[in-house]
Amino acid sequence: MKRVGHKGADHVAPGNTIPSFEAALEHGVDMIEFDVLRLADGRLVLAHDLEDAAGRQPLTLDEGLDHFAGEAYAGVELDVDMKIPGYEREVAEGLIARGLAERSLVSSHYLESLDEVGRLAPQIRRGLSVPRVRRDYTKTPLALPALGVARVLRARLPYKVRPLLQAGRIHAVMAHWLLVSRRLVDVAHAEGGEVYVWTVDDARRIERLRALGVHAVISNDPRLFATPS
Repeated sequence: MKRVGHKGADHVAPGNTIPSFEAALEHGVDMIEFDVLRLADGRLVLAHDLEDAAGRQPLTLDEGLDHFAGEAYAGVELDVDMKIPGYEREVAEGLIARGLAERSLVSSHYLESLDEVGRLAPQIRRGLSVPRVRRDYTKTPLALPALGVARVLRARLPYKVRPLLQAGRIHAVMAHWLLVSRRLVDVAHAEGGEVYVWTVDDARRIERLRALGVHAVISNDPRLFATPS
């Protein structure tokens, strides 16, 4: 099971920053996930949302990719999470120019965005993130209705992703942990794809997902990967 640091190691150091990426590396992750967002002034930066970007001086995409091209990260894969469509070319060309394409996966909630990355750079793996939400509603007063919706989506998801995997439009499913089922894992295995699970900050849940056979778990706290079950 691949150990993926969310925004680097967001529970150790502020996410999408060099200290967070270095903390993820220190705690032995196999892959680092980071977010790319376009600001109103046109800059592409490493930030989860506009509020995140406004609260600090975010790294630019070029600065972030230059950092990951360093020797210290040579053995680490990258998950480039594109928050909205529209800058696929900059991401693809940035990865290719630094020799990072073969060890990178571009993820997005938007299938059309992944299709464009595939057209520009078919060598870059692509992962569809589900569901398309702006926040984790299980941690809000809307938790009960959110759980009800999740049960329906969980049942439908294997049938939604199978044709996408078969057609090569995606190589991975990036699913919230509530949407993960044995059926989804089996479908992904059968079609040569992968299941990445986000965002899991509980050691026991990580072990349950490992037993289920998922390909990767994304966590804010990579220290949990070393915690005994």
